Amino acid sequence: MSDSPTSNSAPALLILAAGMGSRYGGLKQIDPVGPGGEAVLDYSVYDALAAGFGKLVFVIRRDFESAFREKVGRRFEARADVRYVFQERDALPGDHAVAAEREKPWGTGHAVWCARAELTEPFAVINADDFYGADSFRQLGRFLAATNPAGQPAHCCMIGFRLAKTLSEFGAVSRGICTVDADHHLTAVNEATGIERAHVAGHGGAGTPLFTGDEIVSMNCWGFTPGVLASVERQLSAFLAAHGRELKSEFYLPSAVTGLIDTGEAVVTVLPTAAAWFGVTYREDRPRVVAALQTLIETGAYPAALWA
Repeated sequence: MSDSPTSNSAPALLILAAGMGSRYGGLKQIDPVGPGGEAVLDYSVYDALAAGFGKLVFVIRRDFESAFREKVGRRFEARADVRYVFQERDALPGDHAVAAEREKPWGTGHAVWCARAELTEPFAVINADDFYGADSFRQLGRFLAATNPAGQPAHCCMIGFRLAKTLSEFGAVSRGICTVDADHHLTAVNEATGIERAHVAGHGGAGTPLFTGDEIVSMNCWGFTPGVLASVERQLSAFLAAHGRELKSEFYLPSAVTGLIDTGEAVVTVLPTAAAWFGVTYREDRPRVVAALQTLIETGAYPAALWA
């Protein structure tokens, strides 16, 4: 952490909500799971505002803007500075061309780049359809409030979850398995696929490792300073030069973070949390999410009517 001046403004929360939700089906970002019709992201926003975040930036698709504003954004506009950013396939740096057959935008790293004009203060990044818990936002808020926005290298953070607390009962998942050094700094994120709850078994990059469940994983819950955005743009441009004519390749945020670490442009502190992550990866996950939220309400973590 830098000893230089800290941020004078409340951090922003960048919420990635443009995903198509292909495995789950439907617009899961606004699927009600709380007793008052709340979506998962309502709880994230509630926790973020309580932790001192002041601006909400939603990355959405233009084709569901009106539904999103009506069903989600309107609830927050009296409580925070709310901005909307569109992630579009053709919104790219430089003069990169896109294959006409490509349908989807370019992944989570591209989504952050699309929001660059709104990110002038330290900011956190989350997925709209993941529940991270109040502790995650408290840790993010404290870290970002104490960091120097102009520090070099950039001081960033990642909330680290235990693998066992991030699995679905209804199918295999992919997770970013984190390597952390003795100073609690992230050194690598390696994507592992086919991880199942039954035996906490999966396939790593080489197709071999099995997991204990105690591994630290990234669930796309990050804290950054705005200084990283220039590097994200450079990396996105390089990615497009290599893969821009492909139909399904994506520029993922963990890849951008790895690039920041490898070049020495950022130091990423891993902030472990004991909180249980949950999300609706498969439609069958939804009843479990509803039950988990009801338990949290009954134990006093949240009011039954979140925005009453």
